[in-house]
Amino acid sequence: MWSAPRGTHDEVTNMDHQLVIFDLGDEYYGIDIAAVEGIIKMQGITAVPHAPEFVEGVINLRGEVLPVIDLRKRFGLPPHEAAHETRIVVVEMDGGKAGAIVDDVSEVLRVPEEAIEPPSPIVAGAESGMIMGIAKVDDRLIILLDMVRMLSAEEQAAMQAMTVPA
Repeated sequence: MWSAPRGTHDEVTNMDHQLVIFDLGDEYYGIDIAAVEGIIKMQGITAVPHAPEFVEGVINLRGEVLPVIDLRKRFGLPPHEAAHETRIVVVEMDGGKAGAIVDDVSEVLRVPEEAIEPPSPIVAGAESGMIMGIAKVDDRLIILLDMVRMLSAEEQAAMQAMTVPA
């Protein structure tokens, strides 16, 4: 399911998962650090006509135009004004890159394999294949996401069409 990051200088056992943890509302989410290209402050986003509702638009990041997804909209959460802590997490999504707007990036965390449980079939239905598991860390539950499964094949193709050199 998850694979430990390779090539890091820190000693990581095969049973540990290194995750970037972020907040959306009152919930914690995590993605494998190997999928994260970078974390940037919120910036101006250019709207794109006829984009899916959860796509805020595009940004120019070091000469590359990247689509930006609002994860609150994607998950059906209430809107939230961008704050000082709001970040765009740049992620690798099946050969392409995209930005994901999150309320805050809180930490990079090592989670042992035994702290991760598969999602319940009730929670991870056909539409929620993006949920890879639930990590129990101290007194919190962290929902682990697969960014590649965040979008359908059609949505990924539409996002790829937005990614062009600036």
